[in-house]
Amino acid sequence: MKVVIAGQGAFGQRHIEACQQIDGIEIVSLAGGNPKGTEEIASKYGIPHWTSYDFEGSLNQPGVEAVILATPTQQHAEQAVQTMRAGKHVEIEIPMADSLADSEAICNAQKETGVVAMAGHTRRFNPSHQWVHNKIVAGELKLQQLKVETYFFRRTNMNAAGQPRSWVDHLLWHHACHTVDLFQYQTGEEISVARGVQGPLHPELDIAMDMAVQLKVPGGAVCALSLSFNNKGPQGTFFRYICDNGTYIAYYDDLYESDVVPENKIDLSGVAVSNNGIELQDREFFAAIAEGREPNASVHQALSAMRALDMIEKSLA
Repeated sequence: MKVVIAGQGAFGQRHIEACQQIDGIEIVSLAGGNPKGTEEIASKYGIPHWTSYDFEGSLNQPGVEAVILATPTQQHAEQAVQTMRAGKHVEIEIPMADSLADSEAICNAQKETGVVAMAGHTRRFNPSHQWVHNKIVAGELKLQQLKVETYFFRRTNMNAAGQPRSWVDHLLWHHACHTVDLFQYQTGEEISVARGVQGPLHPELDIAMDMAVQLKVPGGAVCALSLSFNNKGPQGTFFRYICDNGTYIAYYDDLYESDVVPENKIDLSGVAVSNNGIELQDREFFAAIAEGREPNASVHQALSAMRALDMIEKSLA
């Protein structure tokens, strides 16, 4: 399967590395922004063709069947619709858009074209969260509360690789999106209560640097999410699952019982074919294309999370 990766940044590179672990996948073009950086990444990973600010040029390479979008969030909706209307399957890095209206436009385009369209909700695929999900589905655990901390130190506009960004990240529409979707996925219910508060806006970036979110589903489970771009401590997202029959801490692809100490680490080796959540996410995308089915984390499944984010945004206002 011939694939285009759009975006030469930190997450574009993670998708390149993931795809190179999957048999039968050939990355034929890298659609980037900055010419120097795009050429360097294409050369580093042996990608034969690259474009700079010419997404259509990559899309039109011979034999391309699928595209993974790891471009700035503000470009997702336009590029996703363009990809689908060109008859190509698309996986859109989280968030699939930064508004409910654009998310609905993506879903409408999928209905019109019938291609596979998936949102990059990696938390559904991390072995740590899969382990918990399997226990919940089997009736061995019932989630009572999900307590989440999403913390970074980004007082300047830098990306995960420490390079200057050409766009501005967002605590709500990007980082909270992970938890909102995961909470619904783990409970099997759509959020009925969603509200938030935020701290002062950054004087230059015009985004809140601190935020707190509360969620609830009809079955009674609740979620408390704290987010910050001001945190100098451990970076990333920690999930505490408080269940009727145990408490678990998930940190990306790792899972611990009750506390993050080595002796409490749970063996996840049998959960999936890889311990890399990005790779597992990409494997699901390609498998759905090959099998002609809706993928886990399709854009339609992800739409309810976007509705919840819209509710939270309205509560902030």
